[in-house]
Amino acid sequence: MAGKTVTRADLCEAVYQQVGLSRTESAALVELVLTEIADCLARGETVKLSSFGSFVVREKGQRIGRNPKTGEEVPIEPRRVMVFKPSSILKNRINGGKSDGADCD
Repeated sequence: MAGKTVTRADLCEAVYQQVGLSRTESAALVELVLTEIADCLARGETVKLSSFGSFVVREKGQRIGRNPKTGEEVPIEPRRVMVFKPSSILKNRINGGKSDGADCD
């Protein structure tokens, strides 16, 4: 069962409705928060949001991969990947547990 995709515009509208800032201020606030998170991750920092989860940047070393069509071995360059680790509170909420935060309906 596929759910609705929440967009930046949806987040801005939620801030507008629930916080009472103007639509312009709400959009600026959402952009500021997302930009700060992205900047921290680009610097390799972990972003931990209490009761939500953590965004962690991991270093992956070089390894050998295989082209599934040809079977040819191909080197995969070292890279950084981002991983999201949900908090136990978020996991519980997703699985039908009691929620303490605001609803996203």
